[in-house]
Amino acid sequence: MAATDPIKNKKQLKELANYFLQKGQLRNYVMVITGVYTVLRISDLLRLKWSDVYDEQSNTFRTHIEITEKKTGKSRTIALNKQIIGALRLYFPHRRGEYIFANNRKDAKAISRVQAWRILHAAVIELGITGKVAPHSLRKTFGYFAWNGGDVPVAIIMKIYNHSNFAITMRYLGIEQDDIDNALLNIELI
Repeated sequence: MAATDPIKNKKQLKELANYFLQKGQLRNYVMVITGVYTVLRISDLLRLKWSDVYDEQSNTFRTHIEITEKKTGKSRTIALNKQIIGALRLYFPHRRGEYIFANNRKDAKAISRVQAWRILHAAVIELGITGKVAPHSLRKTFGYFAWNGGDVPVAIIMKIYNHSNFAITMRYLGIEQDDIDNALLNIELI
């Protein structure tokens, strides 16, 4: 897979999510929302089942999901925020089969990584979003805004991504000279 960029413009990120919502493509809308806020790799995101996020016995959405990452084999607990729960709640009445991101075939299986790429790529082209945007961009976008807003310590961002060192996280977030310049030029200390 080629390197991807985070979506660094919040307006464009909202446009991407709303693109699918306005077209009534709820599965794809939920993919964007869940991809950004869970920070899961696309292979893990597409494996999510309704039983991971919804408790049939109590008829409620779960507050957390438990997942073992396919790539690393590490277990993670991920909080489901109000944006994810809201999107899932909207899509829940239209669910097909056990997978959240099911295809439209009779034997509903999870869509493939390639299909997820096609879905996002077509929307990105139509919306005129620039950069190397792919499903992995959703994962990177959260970290970029968490870092850029200064709200989340880098150590927490590293832990969220399961990165072993700071250099990997910095490269991963797509930090460029413009970001460094903005930090140096816009901070007022005295």
